[in-house]
Amino acid sequence: MTLQKQPNVVIIGGGTGLPVLLRGLKKFPVDITAIVTVADDGGSSGRLRDDLQIPPPGDIRNVLAALSEVEPLVEQMFQHRFETSNELAGHSLGNLIIAALTSITGDFVHAIQEMSRVLNVNGKVLPAANQSVILNAEMEDGTIVSGESKIPFSGKKIKEVFLTPKTVEPVQETINAIRNADLIIIGPGSLYTSILPNLLVPQIGNEVRMAKAQKVYICNIMTQAGETLDFTASDHVRALNQHMERPFINTILVNNEQVPEEIQIRYQEEKAKPVIFDIEKLTAMGLNVLFDEIISYENGYIRHDTERVAEIIYSLLEKEDQNIV
Repeated sequence: MTLQKQPNVVIIGGGTGLPVLLRGLKKFPVDITAIVTVADDGGSSGRLRDDLQIPPPGDIRNVLAALSEVEPLVEQMFQHRFETSNELAGHSLGNLIIAALTSITGDFVHAIQEMSRVLNVNGKVLPAANQSVILNAEMEDGTIVSGESKIPFSGKKIKEVFLTPKTVEPVQETINAIRNADLIIIGPGSLYTSILPNLLVPQIGNEVRMAKAQKVYICNIMTQAGETLDFTASDHVRALNQHMERPFINTILVNNEQVPEEIQIRYQEEKAKPVIFDIEKLTAMGLNVLFDEIISYENGYIRHDTERVAEIIYSLLEKEDQNIV
């Protein structure tokens, strides 16, 4: 692709899926903006959120580490989690540093910018909002569960999720990035607790819907108990469309590689199984369906193959031949 400047790629998500993708994509000549959820309320992030009244830093920390260009030991130090019996127990050093920078600068976004410079981050990392939000889920029986960490353990099927407060303001840089994007990537990650909390920030969802850039959804490889039990690929897309109140995704990337039986047996304990990629239904929904062998394994667990997925994403930019100037 002969371009006078690098194409702008916006990636929206959180959890463990987003950093996996970013580690591969940062090796390509693209300008990356990662938009990260601030709905996390569990673990170290939740404690800092409650104690210091700041947005949760955990998902941000993982994305910063994934995009960093520093010595491995520095990244390892940033990601180090204390295993003690005192107040430090469970906290990662990176979370504490981001919290400290937020206190020093008086602003969460500014703290992320400063940390990005320290870690020599390849791209921009932006929170979906410069404040904490609470993720709530209405279950099919009408009950409401509040708190991102509690939703998957409710034992009930999710009807829809929503944020409080309702008047969440996005970071202006986030809006600018979406408007200037040449490609928008959604996922991979937990559908209801990592991806939708970003899109439910009112202006972000609206800007993504209206964006001229191609919108690509990277579908999960495995279902997730408490969120997407027995979901097919089209069920994932349908849930996204329902929350955004209309179809907005152009392309979906799905896996067509068989998951080994021994891995499936391991995931049975989590009530998870391979997502069924119902290609005919996806095509009927008007989607461009890309299917490829995109699985890698890490300590017996399934991950997206960061190198292969990044190659596929970059090939979409090449095919569009957008002549960016």
